[in-house]
This record gives sequence, structure tokens and C-alpha cells, in this order.
Amino acid sequence: MITLLLDSSGIGGIETHVAVLAETLRGANIPCEIVFLADHGQNPFHRQLQDRGLPFSILKGGYSGLRSHLKAAGTQLLHTHGYKAGILGRIAARLSGVPVVSTYHAGERAPFPVNLYQILDAWTGFLGGRIAVSKPIASKLPFGATLIPNFIAVGALPPRQERPAQIGFVGRLSAEKAPDRFCALAERLAGRAHFHLFGDGPMRAELEVRYGKRVRFHGFLTDPQRIWPYLDLLVIPSRAEGLPMAALEAISRGIPLVASEIGALPDVIGRGKAGWLIPAEPDEAAIAGGMKAIETWLGFPPATRDFLSKNAHARAAAEFSASAALPAVLAAYRKAGYPAA
Repeated sequence: MITLLLDSSGIGGIETHVAVLAETLRGANIPCEIVFLADHGQNPFHRQLQDRGLPFSILKGGYSGLRSHLKAAGTQLLHTHGYKAGILGRIAARLSGVPVVSTYHAGERAPFPVNLYQILDAWTGFLGGRIAVSKPIASKLPFGATLIPNFIAVGALPPRQERPAQIGFVGRLSAEKAPDRFCALAERLAGRAHFHLFGDGPMRAELEVRYGKRVRFHGFLTDPQRIWPYLDLLVIPSRAEGLPMAALEAISRGIPLVASEIGALPDVIGRGKAGWLIPAEPDEAAIAGGMKAIETWLGFPPATRDFLSKNAHARAAAEFSASAALPAVLAAYRKAGYPAA
């Protein structure tokens, strides 16, 4: 049994990754379970897991409860995600004689005091195997890591809809994700496309007051699959980033990107095969780059947009599909000591 451990109160990139990983392992007939370190109340991710037929357990947040669960579940390898699960999980696994692997997802340091936990998470990484989802994340870890980019299940390319251009932002409405840049682009391109913003966070109230007439604020959707039919182009103007699952979800559906040249986003776009890169800093350069890229896309005839959409989908299938990533994941498990991988 492989136990996938995380500490979660909602749905984000880590949660999406864990669900895809669980489905991939189960599809390969490898027993696995998802375990939540603590109960944070109503969590839409729990319902999503139930709908997808993925088993999970919720612990009480303590060290002893985790050790007891590892023994009761017959865990043969613990795979942690996120700093809380990583710190506690590695200690519990090592003292229980269970192999452990941790995936590092964060491309930026959070504000104090969370950054202290992130530092502790990195420096206790020597207690187990380490996976990083991007080269910049791997380069910052003190003990190195195996690079395995985030991955997704890639289905057939959805048919393109004939409609006015729909451009979107998906993510937390906080400074590092730069939703303010997206809103500035919407204001400058008013009347040339419809702009959608999916997500919530501390910047929402201010942005909605200022840009509510230019941007449709959808808020946080508990089912991310409802987002993608709205969009023809995804803008990721982040100031700091790792490898956002939203980028992979978009290209898997043939939605090209306009994204900051930061983190693993250049690897996702792949020299223009899935969209355009724009400067990560300063704001003026990022907005100017975004304007140029969006105007280029808007100027494409339907046949060229179709070609770019097919390129994006093909890149997702070739480089970021779950089936392509599984051998590397199993190799990391074997290296850590998992007997059945």
C-alpha cells in the first residue's frame, strides 16, 4: 500500500496532483490511499475524491495518529506533499521503518511564519527520497531532488467552439500570482475579448471594485473541470511560480498559454509550441509582453488558432501525461525502498 499524505483545506495544485497520482497508481493496479493529516472542516476536495472513487482517510493531526495509521494500513511507502505533511511524515515514516518520498511543489517562499516551515521542510528532506516538480525548485533544495514535472491525464482534444475570444486567469488572487496584471491587460484590451477570472484570495475585493466592469469574477469553483469550457487562452502572469497544474490542465485541453518566463513555465510552453512567454518582472514589461502576445493570438485566423491548439494538446500528451511520468515515479519509489514498484 502506498499512502499519499497531505494537509489540505481546499483544492489547489497539490490536491489536483495527488488526485491524478492516485488515479494513475490505481490504474496500474498499485494499491494506494490518500490520507489527510488533519480535519480542517468542510473541504470540497473530499467530495471530489468521493465522486472519482478515490479512497481517503482523515487523521487528527498528531504524530502518534499518523504512526498508528501507517501500521494499520500496512503502508509500504509514504509519499508526502506539502511542508506540513513532509516534516511530520518523514519523521513518522523513518521511526516506523517505512520508506518515504516527498514531492516539493512550491516555487516561492511564503511570508513569515510559513517560510520557516518551508525551510525546515527543505532541510529535513535528507530523511527520505525527494522529488521536485521543476528545475528551479530542485536547484534550491539543499540535498537535491529527482526532477519529475507535474503530470495530468490527457484525453482527446475537445472541439474548438466558434465564439468571441474568451481569455482567462486561474489561481489564487494574491500578489505572487499577479491577478492585477491580468486585470490590467483586460482593461487595455477592453472590447476585443471577454475576460474571466477564476479564484479567490486577499486581492479579490480590491480588484473586483476596480475591474468588475472589464473582468467577470467567477470566484473559486469546487469543480475545476467547469472552468475550461469558458476559455480559449489562459494567462499566467505570475511573479513567482513552480509548475502550476492550471498550465497543464489548459494545454491538455488545447488551450494555449501566455505565461511568465519563470519556474517551469518555459518547459511547458516549449519554444512557442504551446503559447508565449512574457517577462516575469517588472510589471510594465510583463504587461507589455502580455499585450503583444494576446494581440498576436487575437489576430490569428481560425485555422492558425486551431493549429496552435493542436500543438498545445500534443505537447501535453508527449511531455506531461500521467502515463509518461509513471515510470519515473516508480523508479523514485524503488530508490527509496518500496518493494513492489
